[in-house]
Amino acid sequence: MSETVYNRIALLRAERNVTRRQLSDALGVHYQTIGYLERGEYSPSLHLALRIAAYFEVPVEVVFSTTPFPRIGQRSA
Repeated sequence: MSETVYNRIALLRAERNVTRRQLSDALGVHYQTIGYLERGEYSPSLHLALRIAAYFEVPVEVVFSTTPFPRIGQRSA
């Protein structure tokens, strides 16, 4: 069983014109942590995942998933 956690952090940041530095400052984490999360090199703690979702004002399921998100513009079957 894979323990990969997929995320849409980069997409949400781009939609809202938020830099990694701005997001990291708001969350109280190092800016490189945001990069590690976005690249899937690091899985967030539950607490951090909930704080990221709250920052973007979306449910945590919009930001994180245990299965890959469909590509933008790709229809589900």
